[in-house]
Amino acid sequence: MDDAPAPSPVRPRGSVWRRAARLPYAMILTSLLAALGIVQLSFQLGNTVFRTVTWTQETQDTRARIALLERDLRVLRDAKTALNTPEYLRDLARCQGFVGLTETVVVSPTAPAVPGENCQIVALP
Repeated sequence: MDDAPAPSPVRPRGSVWRRAARLPYAMILTSLLAALGIVQLSFQLGNTVFRTVTWTQETQDTRARIALLERDLRVLRDAKTALNTPEYLRDLARCQGFVGLTETVVVSPTAPAVPGENCQIVALP
């Protein structure tokens, strides 16, 4: 009994061929999944670029709007500061036709019946 050769393991012949036959399907499935991943990655990169461009444009628009609002705020603060100064009140009275106590009124004989605007109007924002 010791002289007998060891029995060789029995392998079914069809299983090796089945594995080899399944290999192309596995490769096709892997290739399809890789292609799907590439498409998804391309979409994500395109979406990121679009969002970056859009965000940059909106940021520039917002900064320009902030600059305009800061300019308007500066004009309003200057107008508020000058509102109660004697020089501003004197100029405002002259625009409305008032004259000072020590001033002499001179009227041209060719003056129009409806006086024109003799003051510069400052438009506030």
